[in-house]
Amino acid sequence: MSSSGEERGVVVADSEPPRGNRSRFAFACAILASMTSIILGYDIGVMSGAAIFIKDDLKLSDVQLEILMGILNIYSLIGSGAAGRTSDWIGRRYTIVLAGAFFFCGALLMGFATNYPFIMVGRFVAGIGVGYAMMIAPVYTAEVAPASSRGFLSSFPEIFINIGILLGYVSNYFFAKLPEHLGWRFMLGIGAVPSVFLAIGVLAMPESPRWLVIQGRLGDAFKVLDKTSNTKEEAISRLNDIKRAAGIPADMTDDVIVVPNKKSAGKGVWKDLLVRPTPSVRHILLACLGVHFAQQASGIDAVVLYSPTIFSRAGLKSKNDQLLATVAVGVVKTLFIVVGTCVVDRFGRRALLLTSMGGMFISLTLLGTSLTVIDRNAGQTLKWAIGLAVTTVMTFVATFSIGAGPVTWVYCSEIFPVRLRAQGASLGVMLNRLMSGIIGMTFLSLSKGLTIGGAFLLFAGVAAAAWVFFFTFLPETRGVPLEEMESLFGSYTANKKNNVMTKGKQVVDEQ
Repeated sequence: MSSSGEERGVVVADSEPPRGNRSRFAFACAILASMTSIILGYDIGVMSGAAIFIKDDLKLSDVQLEILMGILNIYSLIGSGAAGRTSDWIGRRYTIVLAGAFFFCGALLMGFATNYPFIMVGRFVAGIGVGYAMMIAPVYTAEVAPASSRGFLSSFPEIFINIGILLGYVSNYFFAKLPEHLGWRFMLGIGAVPSVFLAIGVLAMPESPRWLVIQGRLGDAFKVLDKTSNTKEEAISRLNDIKRAAGIPADMTDDVIVVPNKKSAGKGVWKDLLVRPTPSVRHILLACLGVHFAQQASGIDAVVLYSPTIFSRAGLKSKNDQLLATVAVGVVKTLFIVVGTCVVDRFGRRALLLTSMGGMFISLTLLGTSLTVIDRNAGQTLKWAIGLAVTTVMTFVATFSIGAGPVTWVYCSEIFPVRLRAQGASLGVMLNRLMSGIIGMTFLSLSKGLTIGGAFLLFAGVAAAAWVFFFTFLPETRGVPLEEMESLFGSYTANKKNNVMTKGKQVVDEQ
C-alpha cells in the first residue's frame, strides 16, 4: 500500500485547508465547466433577432426560417449521443474542450456564410457542440460538488445559458444598427470569441473524481475530492462511496489500481439502461426523460427563439420595440435563474419543479387567452390585452427559470448510478434537444394552424400534465449522496418513505 493510500485512512487535521478554500475551489470548478453554456445560450438568444435580418437578406420562406431556427437542436443529437461514451473515454474535462472547439468552428462558419446551405453547415457544426456541452457541464459539476452544495453548483450551466441568451439579445440590439447584410453576420460570428477563453480556462480544471476512480486513479481522485469537500473526513467518505458504487473492493487503496469490473468503464451500459434495467434504473430513466420532455414541450424555446414575433403579434410594431422587449425577457430570465439556483438546496428539487410548472401553466393560459383576444379584434388597440400578453411572457420565463430551467439539469445529472451517469444523462439531453428542435421548427406553422393563442394554450396543457407527473413520480433528492441516490427510486411514486428518507439524509449532510 502506498503512503498516500495509507493517508486516506487517517485524518490529518493539521494539513486540512480551511473550509472556505474548499468551497471556493468547487465553486471555481463549476464556473469553468459552465462557461461552455454561455456560448450555447448566446447562439440561442442571438438567433431570435438575427433571424429577422437573415430572412430579409437571404430571402427565406417561413419554412426555411423555421428549419434554420430549430435545426441546431436536431443536429445536437449527434453530440448528445456521442457525449456519454466520449466523456467516459477521454474524460469529462477534455469533452468540454471538444465542445468548445465545435462552437468555435460553427460560429465562424455562420458568421462568414454567404447563402442558406452555408449557414446550415455552420448550424450543423455548432449543433454538435451544443449536444456535447449540454450533457457534460452538469454531469461534471455534479460529480465534483459536495452533496451539501450540489444543487447550487449544478445549476450553474443554466445560469450561464441565460447569461448567454441575454448577451445574444443585447448583441441583436446593437448590431441591428449595422447594414442588414453585415449585422446578422457579426451577431453570429462574434460567438467564436468566448470559445477561446473556454479552451484556456479549462486547463485549470481538475478531472472529475468519479471518472478518475473508474479509471483506477484513486490517488488523483482523492486529491480532487480533498480540494472540493468540506472536510477531509468527507473526502475520504466520498472516495469510499464512489469505490463501492464502481465495484472496487475497499481494500484496494493504492494510488493506481486495475479496476476489477471493466463494465464500470462504459461496457454494457446501454443494455443495463435500455434492455435489462432494474426497477430502480427504469424509474430513474423515465424520471429523467419525463423532466426533460416537460421542460421543452411546455414551450420555452418558442418564447426564447420567437420573442420578437410574439411581441409583434401582441401589438408591438417596430423592430426596435420588439428587440427591446426581447432584451427585457433575457434580463427577467437571468435574474430569476439566479433565484432558482440560490434556493434549490434549501427548498429541494421537487418543490421547485412543482412551483415552477404551476406558474408556467397559469402564465401560458393567460398568454394564450390574451393573444387570442388580440387576434379576434384585429385592427383595434386593446391596451389591456397587449399589456397582459407582454406581462405573461415575462412571468412565464420567470417561473420557468426558478425551477424547470435549472432543476432539470440538476435532477438528471445526479440521479443515475455512477456507471450509468454519462450515458443516462446523454439520453435525457438527446430528448431535450429533440423536443427543442421540434418546437423551434414547427412553431410558426403551429401558430398558423392553431392561431398563436391556441399554440400557447396547447403548451399550457402540457404544463398541466407535467405538474401531475412531477407530483406523482419524482422523489426528492436534496442532500442525498450520489452513490445512495438509486435507493430513492423503484416504486414509481414520490412516496412519503422516500421523502422522509431524503430529509433525514439532508440533516446528516448538513451536520
